[in-house]
Amino acid sequence: MKRALIPSSLTFLCLTFSPLWGGVSAYANMESDVIVDAARERTYADVRYDPKYVSLKYPGGDVSPDTGVCTDVIIRTYRNAFGFDFQKAVHEDMRGNFSQYPKIWGLKRPDKNIDHRRVPNLETYLKRKGAAVPITKNSDDYLPGDIVSWRLGGRLPHIGIVSDRKSEWGTPLIIHNVGAGPVEDDLLFNTDIHGHFRYFPKGNMPAGNSQPTEAYFTKAQRFNQALEKASLGK
Repeated sequence: MKRALIPSSLTFLCLTFSPLWGGVSAYANMESDVIVDAARERTYADVRYDPKYVSLKYPGGDVSPDTGVCTDVIIRTYRNAFGFDFQKAVHEDMRGNFSQYPKIWGLKRPDKNIDHRRVPNLETYLKRKGAAVPITKNSDDYLPGDIVSWRLGGRLPHIGIVSDRKSEWGTPLIIHNVGAGPVEDDLLFNTDIHGHFRYFPKGNMPAGNSQPTEAYFTKAQRFNQALEKASLGK
């Protein structure tokens, strides 16, 4: 397992369907498994932490597959799991409800290149879609596939996905990128929790002209494909 290293300086970079919360149905369990599997795939990818501003195509835009920040774990997970495009979803909601979103960055209008890659904007979007669930100190309340956000050191926004694996103390692990690429480790109660969300897109929002699926293939996927081709004599 990679070791998560907290960089000396983090930026605010780091995310309608019908969310399901409260009781957990078989449908929710299935959706949770899909989220966790897609998130865990991210931990096999070589990703350099790079918070710089990048102009993206729209919809379905993404930074280079070998770069990313904490929000890109969320964005790529949902895109690969469901074909759901947070870039388009957040941008469309901000266009019609800009006053409801944080004004931390001094913008006067939505910016489709960066809005969905900022933790406070993802928190606002998820709250507006009814995906917020209670923040507690009980590890049993944090289910696989949940999205959790924090304020590292009490001020720096960060976000990740709850794993189906647990630490030796029984605390759910978190899949996230805090500076050393996507990792799966024990973060949940190690710093202040700011948001807790359970979000299952019921319909797939088309990602539009997104990058080919191959752009998101992990090392593990490429390795398995190579084995399969070898077995077939290709």
